[in-house]
Amino acid sequence: MFIDQFNRRFSYLRLSVTDVCNFKCSYCLPQGYQRPEQALQFLTLDEIQKLVITFAKAGTSKIRITGGEPTLRRDIEAIIALCAEPLEVKTVAMTTNGYRLAKHVNSWQQAGLSRINISIDSFDERLFNQITGTKRFGKVMDGIEAALSCDLTVKLNTVLMKTYNFVQFDRTLERLRDWPVELRYIELMETLEQRQLFESEHISGQRLKLFLQQRGWTMLPQARDAGPAQVFSHPDYRGKVGLIMPYEHDFCAGCNRLRISAVGKLHLCLFGESGHDLRPYLQQDGIQPLADAISHALRDKQSGHHLLERNPGQTIHLASVGG
Repeated sequence: MFIDQFNRRFSYLRLSVTDVCNFKCSYCLPQGYQRPEQALQFLTLDEIQKLVITFAKAGTSKIRITGGEPTLRRDIEAIIALCAEPLEVKTVAMTTNGYRLAKHVNSWQQAGLSRINISIDSFDERLFNQITGTKRFGKVMDGIEAALSCDLTVKLNTVLMKTYNFVQFDRTLERLRDWPVELRYIELMETLEQRQLFESEHISGQRLKLFLQQRGWTMLPQARDAGPAQVFSHPDYRGKVGLIMPYEHDFCAGCNRLRISAVGKLHLCLFGESGHDLRPYLQQDGIQPLADAISHALRDKQSGHHLLERNPGQTIHLASVGG
């Protein structure tokens, strides 16, 4: 198993398959995706297969496919199937903006997808359009219902922002009385491009945690391969609430995730200083050279990020490292 110097074991891989995104979210890509002058060579199916096998043999039981927007890849169904193939992998999840979900979710589930996270930062159509720079609210809502009809585990990701969705929390919570989804609020995180937005819109998830606890919501125990969310349930609600609070003390102590970027770099942290290029090892015979390179890189993994010191590392925006 991949283990770092702090004895953290990594059973969860976040695999980015493209940097491209067709939304213009204010906290990530407000100007939309900007194609680099030199075209990027995203991971091929053969390279993805080798990564998946290597991580599976090293104890990875959960793989999340991310982007950019992963469903923009025409071979996304084949990617899902490759991730689901090893017996060691018990969960294949994907994070998407949901705009292609209603049309394709059945085939993706048949390929091996078991969980879906859909990014939706407001259930107010006007605010949704404002945040995402699109007019695809209806398609995203249709995608959510389609995913639920397939009996997929559905989580909705909302980036917590003071003047957009924090003020609507009470109203949004009412949706969960009859809606069997996990609504996850993710604290707005500072990046090099979005310092001003962070200063004006960041609010601690502790405010929501206190609100929930005062109204009878209780925190559930975390599964071994779970992400960083603290999940709350209530007997009167079919849905759950998840809180991801990266500014909380000791947030990184239980880290179990490694990230591969769409161009084959190993990122030890979303806010790390650099990535370790794995592409040379993907071209070698067998998986041992790749496994050794990953184990060696883990010696550089730090105990935690430095967001509390207003230091986001070299992270310009979240899309480039599968945020």
